[in-house]
Parts: sequence; structure tokens; C-alpha cells
Amino acid sequence: MCPERPGPLHVPVPVATAWRRGVLHQAQSHCLAAPGVRLPKTRLLPSKGRPAVQPQKLLRLYRSEGLGLPRKRPRKRLWQRPRPLLPAERPNERWSIDFVADQLGSGRRFRVLTIMDDYTRAWPTTIVDTSIGGVRVVRALEKFSKTRPLPKAIVSDNGTEFTSGAFLSWAEKRGIELRFIQPGKPNQNAFVESFNGKLRLECLNTHWFSTLEDARHTIETWRADHNDVRPHSSLDDTPPTEFAAAHRETAA
Repeated sequence: MCPERPGPLHVPVPVATAWRRGVLHQAQSHCLAAPGVRLPKTRLLPSKGRPAVQPQKLLRLYRSEGLGLPRKRPRKRLWQRPRPLLPAERPNERWSIDFVADQLGSGRRFRVLTIMDDYTRAWPTTIVDTSIGGVRVVRALEKFSKTRPLPKAIVSDNGTEFTSGAFLSWAEKRGIELRFIQPGKPNQNAFVESFNGKLRLECLNTHWFSTLEDARHTIETWRADHNDVRPHSSLDDTPPTEFAAAHRETAA
């Protein structure tokens, strides 16, 4: 009687210890590719003290040692079908809103909230600070609404300040229509983009701001001059405040 032959043993071949240590060292030093990312072929070729290993085993090693990096997911953007930016027919019918960045003499960066009334070309209010979020924008507009009316619609890009829950909830509560331009197409918000160019050319590029308070004072002075003194060719060479006053008299 012949003895029973044992079945084949399927014992997994362990990855060479020296190779494992080498991969761990390189991952910690150079941040190798994460699982799901194409791995460099040079990492898989045999070399001294490192045998050739299949990519699947390398991925298992990454997972077991916690070397995998999270994949960068694209930020969700609010997109709407583009509509032609027709001229506004009355004050506060539509505002265009954006941000402009600059820096102090110390190198510290700050931002300026720019708002343009598309009919009167006035700059109703602003914020100048190093950090401006959606809550800060809502707070400033709420303060402005105590003395002046808010617009019926606001045109902006897909910045996090304008797509935050605080700003979206505030606009819905106030009954303000939000119109988001397509990503990468600032020409769809042409009114405020043209205004940003004038602000940078005539104010930001011609002044050296030593402190944040200095920047606030200079920009506020330029805003007052823009609204009350400077004539605009699109408004029959009149300042925005004078043009708005004439419109109110005509409407009355």
C-alpha cells in the first residue's frame, strides 16, 4: 500500500527583509507614490539587496505599513449655466463682488473685498484684512444693510467665501439671487474685474503700506474719491453718488 502523498503547500514567499527596510526608509525620506498612483519602475527593478517584487506586493506593503497618502479630491464648485451679463437698469439691481490681494512692507499679505454696483459703478462697502471668510463677508453686508439697501442679485466666482454655508444661507434668507461664473472665466464678471484693475493701478501699486491700518486708511480714502469725486465716462462723466442722486430724482 503506497503512502498518501501530501498535497502541495501554498506558503507565501515573504518579501525580503532588507528590501522591506529599504522601501520603508525611502518612503519616509522621499515620500514615494501612494497606492493608486503609478509607481516608478526603478523602484521595482532588482538591485543589490533588493529582489524584484510585483507591484501588487509593493502595494500590500504600503497598506500594511500605512504609507499610503490620501488622494487629493477636487473641491466641489458651484456651477451655473452662463448667462449674458446685461447692463443693470437701476441701482442695487446687481452687485459684482470679488477679492484683490496685496502685501504690506513687511511682506505680510492682506486682501481687499471689492464690490461694484453694476448700475451706478459705486463701491458700497469693503473689508481690508489678512483673512476674510464667508462669515466676515456676511457680517459686513449685514452692517451695511442697516443704512443702505442690499442688491437683488450678486455675481461672484466660486471662491470658498462665496460658496460657504454662511454666505449661501444668508443670501437665501435675504432673498438675494447668487450667480456664479464658470471656473477660470473671470470675463464673466467683467464689471468688478475692470474695477479691480483700476484699484490696483491707481491705489495699490502707487502706495507703500507700512501697517494694516495704513492700508485700510489709504484704500478707504481712494474709495471715497472713487464714489464722490472721480468722474466716470460710463456715467456721463459724473461721480457715482451724483449719478445715483440724479436717478432717484428722475424716478421720483
